[in-house]
Amino acid sequence: MNDDDRTLLESWAVRLLTALDINDLELDIDGVLDLAGAAAKSVVRPAAPVTTFLVGYAAGRAAAAGTDPIRAVTEATTAAETLAASN
Repeated sequence: MNDDDRTLLESWAVRLLTALDINDLELDIDGVLDLAGAAAKSVVRPAAPVTTFLVGYAAGRAAAAGTDPIRAVTEATTAAETLAASN
């Protein structure tokens, strides 16, 4: 990703965080992109947005329940890596 694209993506993320009223969220853009990339490469390209949506949903539920939301990311990454290794 070039610098202009990175700046645009970061600006979009800030706008979206504000629109969704989750300004206090610490967003790891590179982590999200890595997860999406792993899903796209291990399954099919459209798996990237589906995976990031589902992981975000699972992380939100975990946070609401008082458990570790990062677990959702770890489990999805492991699933993608396992699938890639079996292919």
